[in-house]
Amino acid sequence: MWRELILEAAGDADLGEPAGEEALAAVEAALGQPLPAELAALLRECDGVRGRSGDDVVWSAERIARDNAEFRAAADFAALYMPFEPLMFFGDNGGGDQFAFVRTPPRTEVFVWDHETDSRSLACHGLAQYLGRALRETGDWYR
Repeated sequence: MWRELILEAAGDADLGEPAGEEALAAVEAALGQPLPAELAALLRECDGVRGRSGDDVVWSAERIARDNAEFRAAADFAALYMPFEPLMFFGDNGGGDQFAFVRTPPRTEVFVWDHETDSRSLACHGLAQYLGRALRETGDWYR
């Protein structure tokens, strides 16, 4: 389902090979919170999605675990930004802004974190809408 939706939005998108259950479990263990169901299903079909402009629309399971753990552990980030623990970043725009699901409390909407202002705002009402917009639209479509 997810591969078809992605390729319909952007036939030239670069899709990773499916992530195994071990990779998904490693994300959840590293972050201490479950993956959103839709994101886990997408990763089972393709472990990462790169858009036509080279943006990492959806990161690999390994990168989701690594980048989120690094953001949460960085002492300098703790001094600059609101806590990152409630968020699970999974993609970016190539310019520093990152896309996330809120995990505390769990939500299905996609939010964008602005790295310059530390604002966190609603970008899309779900993963399918996010993929369609991120793969079809250009510029700061999420503002």
